[in-house]
Amino acid sequence: MAKRKFLRDVDPKAFEVMLGFENYLAKSSLDRIHANLIKVRVSQINGCAYCIDKHIEEALKAGEDARRIFVLAAWHETPFFSTEERAILALAEEMTLIVQHGVSDAVYDTAIAVLGQQYTTEVMMAIIAMNAWNRVGITTGRKPQ
Repeated sequence: MAKRKFLRDVDPKAFEVMLGFENYLAKSSLDRIHANLIKVRVSQINGCAYCIDKHIEEALKAGEDARRIFVLAAWHETPFFSTEERAILALAEEMTLIVQHGVSDAVYDTAIAVLGQQYTTEVMMAIIAMNAWNRVGITTGRKPQ
């Protein structure tokens, strides 16, 4: 199999579109801890090894507790995540696995109640962006360094 080319190498303008997500998120009020949890959890669900590796490294450098990263896939069963983080992780899982049953009213309504409409919108954009990056990474064969 021929080596697959990364988006930036084939079409820099397409890559710039993807960076538009990142520019929006950088200017948003999205907390860096929340952003890192979204990036790692969505990447775990999608099975993007490149993104899992990259974003765990970023999260740890930003001060995230390694123990929380270790149990992130089982966040439902741990006491390590706040009410806000639980709302974010539930929304991230349902949006990422949207084909299974959509996004339930319970998860969406909880996010709005806990996070507010604007912050929920920012969280949704981060989830959408990470899903898009995972699809680019997986399709182009990105591997951890």
